[in-house]
Amino acid sequence: MKIGLLHSLIRKEEKLLIAAFHNAGVEPVMIDDRKLIMDFKTAPDIDLLVERSINHSRALHALRLFESAGVRCVNSHQVAQICGDKLLTTAALKDNGIAQPESRVAFTEESALEAIEALGYPVVLKPAVGSWGRLLSKINDRDAAETVLEHKTVLGSYHHSIFYIQQYIEKQGRDIRSFVVGDDCIAAIYRTSDHWITNTARGAQASKCKVTAELAEISLAAAKAVGGGIVAVDLFESDAGLLVNEVNYTMEFRNSIDATGVDIPQVVASYIINLVKQ
Repeated sequence: MKIGLLHSLIRKEEKLLIAAFHNAGVEPVMIDDRKLIMDFKTAPDIDLLVERSINHSRALHALRLFESAGVRCVNSHQVAQICGDKLLTTAALKDNGIAQPESRVAFTEESALEAIEALGYPVVLKPAVGSWGRLLSKINDRDAAETVLEHKTVLGSYHHSIFYIQQYIEKQGRDIRSFVVGDDCIAAIYRTSDHWITNTARGAQASKCKVTAELAEISLAAAKAVGGGIVAVDLFESDAGLLVNEVNYTMEFRNSIDATGVDIPQVVASYIINLVKQ
């Protein structure tokens, strides 16, 4: 059994996954995306590729090339493409009738301001592509909107050329991250912070969240909407029930193992090994 592990740096998550594979008697084939060269002809000598790249562009293009060479990938290129772009994620969730915050997309500074005011303050302005809670702006009034939109327009990079505007949800200092592996919602955490951004990468604290029937149902539906596999689903609690905020395709879990009591890397490794055996 040859399981490839596509990686950049070897973070705590990758070390835990490697140990889980070792415990199952599998030696993963380490594939460093910084050294990877593919020729569009040769099929890599692996049965399945596990994607753990940090860089979204590298992951997206490598997955497409591995799949073109006949290698099954987890997660797939389709999942990476959808989850890596907030517009595509929102569209996929909408197409499958999954509850989420109201959002708007605009392509110019003027239309973005109009969209913000139609949605109503406060709003959150996000880059279409990005992670770890970076480059998010909570906009409380027109003055702030005009300033942030002008800055993004002048910066002019791809990350700033599309305006993704989301309704601000008052989440009382916490949100939920659930972990989906295949057809199971295996665990969930609350992410709690005094800041309105509740990513653990930004210092939020993880604590156990019970996987209720409602949470499992919406998490599995969200995972299926983006193509399935191994994903983390970020959710808001609201008066109308749970709302899906984002779906993450290269999930981080180092802060969630002790909090949930679930050996997440072991569950992931077992799932991957069973896929190869099928």
